[in-house]
Amino acid sequence: MISRYLSGDATEEERASLMKALQQDPNLMQQFDLLQQLWVADEPGNAMDVQNEKIKKILQLAAVEELLEQPATEMETVSPHQKKFRFRKWMMTAAIAGIIVSLWAILQPDHKPNPKSTNEIVAHKGSRTRTLLPDGSIVWLNAGSTLSYDPAFDGPQREIVLNGEAFFDIAPQAGKPFIVHAGNIDIKVLGTAFNVKSYADEHTVETTLLRGLVQLSRKDKPDAKPILLKPHQKLVLEKEIKGNIVNQKKENALLLPVQSVLQLDTTLRDDELPETAWIYNRLQFRGDGFPELAKKLERWYNIKIHFEDEAVQSLTFNGSLENETVEQAFRALQVAVPFSFTIKGNELFIRSRTPASP
Repeated sequence: MISRYLSGDATEEERASLMKALQQDPNLMQQFDLLQQLWVADEPGNAMDVQNEKIKKILQLAAVEELLEQPATEMETVSPHQKKFRFRKWMMTAAIAGIIVSLWAILQPDHKPNPKSTNEIVAHKGSRTRTLLPDGSIVWLNAGSTLSYDPAFDGPQREIVLNGEAFFDIAPQAGKPFIVHAGNIDIKVLGTAFNVKSYADEHTVETTLLRGLVQLSRKDKPDAKPILLKPHQKLVLEKEIKGNIVNQKKENALLLPVQSVLQLDTTLRDDELPETAWIYNRLQFRGDGFPELAKKLERWYNIKIHFEDEAVQSLTFNGSLENETVEQAFRALQVAVPFSFTIKGNELFIRSRTPASP
C-alpha cells in the first residue's frame, strides 16, 4: 500500500486506510517518512545533488534502525494495536535494508558531498511524523508542518527552520547549541525537551518547555533582552510588535512583542498536557473558540471548514479527539454545544442551529 501511495496509484480508500494505520503506529509512521524521503530523492534533478542526498538518507536510515531496536522510553509506549504491525515493521525493515544495499552499490562512484544541500521533512495535513536528526535528536512533526535543516550539522551550531508545530527531544552536544528558527523568533537550547507551535496562519508563537532550558530572542531586535523559559512553563509570544516601545524606560522594555508566560499543571503527565497530547495521536483543546478549533481540525483531518454565520463562531469548546472520523468528531462536538453542519467531500459548512434545523 505504501508503494502504491508513493507512486500515486493508491485509491482514496487505500490512502485513507494507510493514513489511519500511520497515525496509530508511530514506528510505521517513521519508516513511511523515511521511505518517502528516499522516493523524493529519486525525482529528476541535479544528478550529483540527488546522489549526495541519497547517501545522507542511507546513513540516517541506519541510525533510525538502531533507534527502533531500543526499548520504549517514557515518550514511546507500545499499544496492543501497535503490536499488530510488528510483522509489518520487520518486513519494512528488510525492504529498507534491501534499498540501502542497492543504493549503496549504485552510489559508490566518486562524488563528493554537497555541503549546501538541505533536508526538508513534511507532515501533510491529516498526518504526523517522527524524524531522527543527524545529531541523534528526535523530532515529532505535527500536521501541516515543515522542517528543514543542514543534513551534516557541521557548523558551529545545529540550526533548523520550523513552519508549523514540532516537539523536540534534543541530544546534548557540548559547545554546539541547537537553534530553532520559528518565523521571526529564534529559540536556543542546549539539551532539552520542548514543543514549538509557529504556524504561518496564526499570530502567535508558542513554546512549551518540559525539561532543560530555552532562550528566546527576536531576529529584528538583536539588542533586546532575551526571554528565558523554565521547565513546565509555556510562553505565548505575539509575532508582531504592538504599540510604541521606543519611549519606554530601558530597564522595563523587553523590546519584544506582547508576551505571557503560563505555568503548566505539574500533576499531569506529558501525554495529558494539551500542548503535547498530539504526539500521542490525540487532539486536545481547552476553552478554544470555534475559529481557533477549526484551524486545528483542518490540519488534523485535512479538511476545509466554512462558517456560514458569525454567531456560531462565538462558541467555545473543551474536550479531546483521538480515533474519531470527521463526522464522529463533529457529532461529539454537537453534544456539548448546539450547532449544525454539512459535509461535502472534504469541506464542512457550519452554521448556528435554529428551530427549523434538523
